[in-house]
Amino acid sequence: MVAITQGDPTPGSNLRDVSDLDPASDPRNEPAAPAIPGQVPAVAAGQPHAAVPVVAHHDVIDDAIETPVFVTEKLSVSYGSSPAVLDVSLRVPEKQITAFIGPSGCGKSTIIRCFNRMNDLIPAARVDGMVRYHGVDLYGGDIDSVQVRKRIGMVFQKPNPFPKSIYDNIAFGPKVLGMKGSMDQIVEQALRRASLWDDVKDRLKDNAFGMSGGQQQRLCIARALATNPDVLLMDEPCSALDPISTGRIEDLMHELKETVSIVIVTHNMQQAARVSDRTAFFIVDMGSSEEARIGRLVEYGPTDRIFTNPHDIRTEEYVSGKFG
Repeated sequence: MVAITQGDPTPGSNLRDVSDLDPASDPRNEPAAPAIPGQVPAVAAGQPHAAVPVVAHHDVIDDAIETPVFVTEKLSVSYGSSPAVLDVSLRVPEKQITAFIGPSGCGKSTIIRCFNRMNDLIPAARVDGMVRYHGVDLYGGDIDSVQVRKRIGMVFQKPNPFPKSIYDNIAFGPKVLGMKGSMDQIVEQALRRASLWDDVKDRLKDNAFGMSGGQQQRLCIARALATNPDVLLMDEPCSALDPISTGRIEDLMHELKETVSIVIVTHNMQQAARVSDRTAFFIVDMGSSEEARIGRLVEYGPTDRIFTNPHDIRTEEYVSGKFG
């Protein structure tokens, strides 16, 4: 069972008192390590983590987003006693595409999994802070996580069709949830929304494993759409696909955002620039050791500004390819 708490630990609560140390041995007087592009400077071993990076807060907590689908406040996720990502506060707009970019291990996928409570399935995970979905606390005691995942669908990095027919893959979710109406119509509508109907309408009873990789990923998108979600989370959905299949998925995303809010995690900066309306850049804070990898949000704003006129030098270095 995942422990969900709403309070935030007090920063620096376990710092050592170094006021009576000899100046030569005071860790605060140690010379700073050489700067590494895009990395928060390392700190003394007695400190829990480095200082919070400077963030353009007027972009992160953007009051111009009048109808956010998600609002997070100091969202942090830990696995056991090790923090994975700290203090993420942002507003995700409705009926737009929001991209999360950053180097591996910076917490992009961890944060996106908070939006439909997938981290609940990891016994060691602990979520602190606040996640609101249309103003409702997703981690409130009266919230049914199954209903959350009905409204907030997810597509993963690699296509993962069920070992069933194409038809049964799409019908599985609606049947489990007891959705009313013609199942044939539900399946057809989902496949049409995923731009897959014309490819498979004559072989709906064929095993889904016989489809190409790009078709399997669109099948997984159709399966997520079959329950009529309000939000679609996409965790690197094109990383295992060829350029043609990737282009079809991106075209599909543009079509879907008319009715569905989309959050995508991607390592492909060109893809983020092509498909997203807003982009959040995360970074890895190495803390005091190589093992203490902590993800942090550095900058968030309109995609065109993030890629052409970022406020933080680390964002500029990442999007220009100097590191990552």
